[in-house]
Amino acid sequence: MNDLLKEYIEKEIFPMYQKNEEGHQLSHIEYVLRRSFFFARQLSDVNLDMVYTIGSFHDVAHHIDKDHHEILSAQMFYQNEKMKDFFTEKERQMIKEAIEDHRASLEYIPRSIYGKIISTADRTTTLDLCLKRTHAYTVKHFPDYSLKEQIDRAYHYVLEKYGKMGYAKIYFFDPDFLAFQEEIESFKKDPFAFAEKYIDINFKEKEKQLLKK
Repeated sequence: MNDLLKEYIEKEIFPMYQKNEEGHQLSHIEYVLRRSFFFARQLSDVNLDMVYTIGSFHDVAHHIDKDHHEILSAQMFYQNEKMKDFFTEKERQMIKEAIEDHRASLEYIPRSIYGKIISTADRTTTLDLCLKRTHAYTVKHFPDYSLKEQIDRAYHYVLEKYGKMGYAKIYFFDPDFLAFQEEIESFKKDPFAFAEKYIDINFKEKEKQLLKK
């Protein structure tokens, strides 16, 4: 990898992630980068500098507009003049498109192998993280929901997104995601277990005792 590129991104781009909500801060980027390189190294003729840059920029605008952050993050990359020192115009265009293509709700197949790498790498693979992020979103956007309403929303959302027929797709063999998907599927037969897990993950012991009363 290009050390100057890595140094620039770590100094100038990574600090921007402090503006994002907890689920999309630097720890998430590090997770996505680890997974991106895992998939990229299974392939030949893949530019690892591009893989690193895509992973580093893909959520940088999440705090500005969650619903359109992939477009804004791609623009922030493409308008960054420093990136011209490291990539050709063709490479910059591919990076921009890959960032745009990373969301699980994408209605088309990513346009390049780079888009498929970042899209797969960005998938959640642990139930704890999934339910924490879902809870945080619900509390912020639906503050008047009762606990039952919170759990019902999370249950339907998680199955719709991560179940075997869900819209979150992967483009590589991903044992971590497949195991996570099996766990999600198990809740179809036992929604009460899902509710217990949701409460266990998202509430402190004192709050759990209040919920039982």
